[in-house]
Amino acid sequence: MYLNCKSWFSLRHGTIRTDELVAVAKAHGITSLALTNINATTDAWMFVQECMQHDIKPILGLECRNGAVFRYILLARSTDGWREINRFLSCHLRSGEPFPAEAPYLPDTFVIYNWGAKPLPSMAAHELAGVRPRELNKLFRTDTRRYADKLVVLQPLSFQNEASQQLHRVLRAVDNNLLISQLPPEEVAGTDECFLPPNQLLEQFKAFPHIVRNTLRVMEECNIHFTFGGHLNKKRFTHSRENDRQLLRDLAYEGMEYRYGMENTEARQRIEKELAIVDQQDFNAYFLITWDIVRYARHRDFFHVGRGSGANSIVAYCLGITNVDPIALDLYFERFLNPHRTSPPDFDIDFSWRDRDEIFDYIFQKYTSEHTALLGTVATFQTNAIVRELGKIYGLPKGEIDKILENPYQVKLGEDNVHQRIIRYGRMLDRFPNHLSIHAGGVLISEAPIHQYCATHMPPKGLSTAQLDMHLAEAIGLHKFDILSQRGLGHIRDSLDIIKENRGVDIDIHDVKSFMKDVRVRDALRNVQTIGCFYIESPAMRQLLRKLRCDDYITLVAASSIIRPGVAQAGMMRQYVLNFHQPDKVEYLHPVMKTLLGETYGVMVYQEDVIKVAHHYANLDLADADTLRRAMAGKYRGQQNFEKIRNLFFDNCEKLGRPRAVSEEVWRQIASFANFSFSKAHSASFAVESYQSLYLKTYFPAEFMVAVINNFGGFYNRELYFRELKKTGARIHPPCVNRSDYYTNIKGNEVHVGFIHVEKLEQAWIASVLEERAANGRFLGMEDFVNRTQPAPAQMELLIRVGAFHFTKETKKNLLWKSAALLRKETKDPAKPGLFHEPSRDWTLPALAYHEHEDAFDEIELLGFPLSSPFEVLHHDQRAYHSVSDMEKNLGRQVTMLGYLVTLKHVYTIKQEAMCFGTFLDRDGNFLDTVHFPDSLRRFPFMKSGFYILEGTVIEEFGVYSLDVYRMRKIGYFEDKAKETGTVRATLNPV
Repeated sequence: MYLNCKSWFSLRHGTIRTDELVAVAKAHGITSLALTNINATTDAWMFVQECMQHDIKPILGLECRNGAVFRYILLARSTDGWREINRFLSCHLRSGEPFPAEAPYLPDTFVIYNWGAKPLPSMAAHELAGVRPRELNKLFRTDTRRYADKLVVLQPLSFQNEASQQLHRVLRAVDNNLLISQLPPEEVAGTDECFLPPNQLLEQFKAFPHIVRNTLRVMEECNIHFTFGGHLNKKRFTHSRENDRQLLRDLAYEGMEYRYGMENTEARQRIEKELAIVDQQDFNAYFLITWDIVRYARHRDFFHVGRGSGANSIVAYCLGITNVDPIALDLYFERFLNPHRTSPPDFDIDFSWRDRDEIFDYIFQKYTSEHTALLGTVATFQTNAIVRELGKIYGLPKGEIDKILENPYQVKLGEDNVHQRIIRYGRMLDRFPNHLSIHAGGVLISEAPIHQYCATHMPPKGLSTAQLDMHLAEAIGLHKFDILSQRGLGHIRDSLDIIKENRGVDIDIHDVKSFMKDVRVRDALRNVQTIGCFYIESPAMRQLLRKLRCDDYITLVAASSIIRPGVAQAGMMRQYVLNFHQPDKVEYLHPVMKTLLGETYGVMVYQEDVIKVAHHYANLDLADADTLRRAMAGKYRGQQNFEKIRNLFFDNCEKLGRPRAVSEEVWRQIASFANFSFSKAHSASFAVESYQSLYLKTYFPAEFMVAVINNFGGFYNRELYFRELKKTGARIHPPCVNRSDYYTNIKGNEVHVGFIHVEKLEQAWIASVLEERAANGRFLGMEDFVNRTQPAPAQMELLIRVGAFHFTKETKKNLLWKSAALLRKETKDPAKPGLFHEPSRDWTLPALAYHEHEDAFDEIELLGFPLSSPFEVLHHDQRAYHSVSDMEKNLGRQVTMLGYLVTLKHVYTIKQEAMCFGTFLDRDGNFLDTVHFPDSLRRFPFMKSGFYILEGTVIEEFGVYSLDVYRMRKIGYFEDKAKETGTVRATLNPV
């Protein structure tokens, strides 16, 4: 009898969790239940799962509303009816059109209107009228028995009880952006929309048993049959399984010839083994669809990286999906796919952020929006956002809301009623669904129409997006293709274009094996010349590479893995570095372990190491070894097969004669490492991209850094990348109206900063300026520029101050003076150019003072940094400070250094005290790494970017030097001038 239940996925309306809804029904002996969320089908399959686990018959439906106006309820009589409901909802969500007052005919569905919304005699066979308990008094003039097949019990459920009813009001106020006291009654559910036990509901309808019977009949006719755990992705790439199998085989061997040559026996054996497993699991189409996406990208000259566990596959390597050689790295295919795995393998394909949208377009065009959708996700209320939203609906000023955010749980009970409501409802809203969003890169391609499983909506991105998150999609058997975006690939792609244009050189960026052998690239890696290079430019990574003296692929792969937070925090990174420097002192548990872990100095760095140890030490087959890895990582923990694998491990060890104590320690280490270890294939994919970036930077440093800048950097802010660009010997010029583009460009060795970097410059207007220049040639001078572009005074001032008219050879002050006079003249209509060119006026201006630092400070204000070295701008005696090159000879001594702040990394000690690692530049452009322990950081906190005088002790670890700072002071650009006027004390006092 419960035909209108709403969960908390009736966003900003319902308050009941999906599992809680089903649990309440089970507790009251209810055997059939309908979920009808408002304009959403997000948790439909979660509801079905919960119902199946509690022996409750699930009914799926939808409540259609236009804002607060209820239209009707739709119930699916079958899976076909559910598809029609999803399609109907999707049409309205994507078009934005309101629902019609009368529902169209949808096959295999029921429609339930409110009582009185439509005359009973005019109703079609599938249409019904819902009667609420409070509406029973309206039936006295109706012959209800005559229309018994049209009437059903309608007891809406929006919240659990009185407390959650108040939460419902809060949600409605947030949704309407109104004070809760101003919330109109029509925006709020009635107080009777709570759960009414079956006996009470039947008691209310005891005079109308025929309505109850008809309700039960309707529920009986609604049947959703679904089997979880299936494979719902598109099953065929060609027209048959056999054609798919043969095409994949042909492509694999075609790629083998390119990658290995046809005589490589090991490659052939691995290909045959993989093809057999892929076909056995019926995943041929999954490989082929991914291959097709990559093929299209290559056709469009889009650069990509295939990473993740997919790099364990030699078939993927031969198809060009990945660039990681699984033979060279001893990668196990079973980590990616094995006979025990029922879900499709998972390929992560990265594209440049500039190219990814076109890849999406290709996928949607090829497989159609009937079968394709972006994967959705549900954003939840976050703590600070909750407090702000609640503060607004209770009318608190911003300052008071900020005060609550600072100490949300220190307000005494009863001290302030509004504060207590905010805290109480804030706790209730924690993890509450808030709004639908888009997954980072997941795409669903289904065999059946996508609306068989969910509704779709159209976010601003403009592509159909599923009302399903990743977990629900996987639960029903829809597995995503990950089409991800990465700025590092933008660096590489744009570098190739810029190098070809500026140097006339074509580069085969996929020739990674030659990059790894290149002497100059190895030297750059060993000396950590990696700024701008994917994954190897951060301070922590640069320090680790120095400690490992890294100049080869295998070491770089290991570094890419042990730098990961889980691995590093577990102490494995430090252990690896220690063992690297003392390989003869590494103690292995067993001779077999030395053979298996010699490459990683006895440390299980990778997930593949867990598989390797289980396979070779305990003689588990590779599929069981991967199951063990997944179990240890918590994916199967508590399930029967975990205990089965454990017993098999120890039984096999005993049969092999392994000492019990050693086997138990091996098991303990597997359990310890499996929780933190990282996929070797994933690290290898990162390392390949790192080599590609590093090759480009080594041989074409200026072009590479311009590409990094135009892709908005990486780990650091854009200033550092301009500093790095200057190190290449390139001459960097400020934006110029005649030579600059919207993005930074390079011609020969001359670089002109792009207009995109100028603060407050209007994009649309500067785009029109560039169009005018392209159409009618360069600007002859400022007057010509004004006549042709009609600038607003503020925009003109920005261009003059940033140096965009340096080509005129006039000072900025002269130009500002002239522009003020020019722009006071009546503005001409650009659509009506003059017949004759008017000669420029001869301006005679007084001599205006100019200081050498004026340009630098204009650049700091408008670009965020000076184009010249900030040390050249600093008015301060810099001779007394030690440089980074002095640190080695001053090891253990106290020194004073001057640093320009680059970046900070805040961490917490075991005692939960804040400390910090800093990265600075010294006057020579070298990196200075600093450590600020809790006591030092408390007494001398950072004050944003700029110059700092740093006093500390030079320390060293594995050849990496840093400064343990015990005192510091921030100084300004005119420090010495300030001292001369007595405004700054010379001593280093706390800031």
